[in-house]
Amino acid sequence: MRFSLSILAVVLTFTWLVAPNAPQSAPVAVAAVLALAVWRAVKIGEWGMQRSAFLPALAWSAALTAAGVVAVYLAGSRLGTWRPRPDPWSNLLLLIPWGLGQQFALHTVFLREAQATLSRTAGIGLAALMFAALHLPNPFLTVMTGLGALAWCWIYDRYPNLLPMALSHALLTLAILYAFDDAITGRLRVGAAY
Repeated sequence: MRFSLSILAVVLTFTWLVAPNAPQSAPVAVAAVLALAVWRAVKIGEWGMQRSAFLPALAWSAALTAAGVVAVYLAGSRLGTWRPRPDPWSNLLLLIPWGLGQQFALHTVFLREAQATLSRTAGIGLAALMFAALHLPNPFLTVMTGLGALAWCWIYDRYPNLLPMALSHALLTLAILYAFDDAITGRLRVGAAY
């Protein structure tokens, strides 16, 4: 679990201690997390791009994403917080690499190390718990990312291809941005910024 614990330490140190004083240093924290994930991928040989897994991962991710988007839309409509956003395509293009980076760390590091420590099934729960913990103290984001991570880890465990999960992550984030106001989402802030 050394890579998982290192990533947790980097993110939590940044969000709780560094960001309040130096928010412009976010690229350094992102680079450190990606470097740790890449280091593990080089060492283990898992990059999360199994070609034969792409179509089944896409099908499961599409079903998850469709259900999630519908649920988010219905909740936002019921609350009266659904609102259009300017330039959704640009937003989506920014969210895809952001989602890919998070999914890469979630699956190739958190999930695989948790499964090596516990069991295949229990590892899914532990990986989702670690991923959700990175989004504290924002209750909305912690719950949403925990639920998303459970589903994404379940899919990735069976069909290890990150690309569909990255697209799912991006689309669900965009739906959340459309559906809920800042009072609900906490402006998607975590750590001391929340």
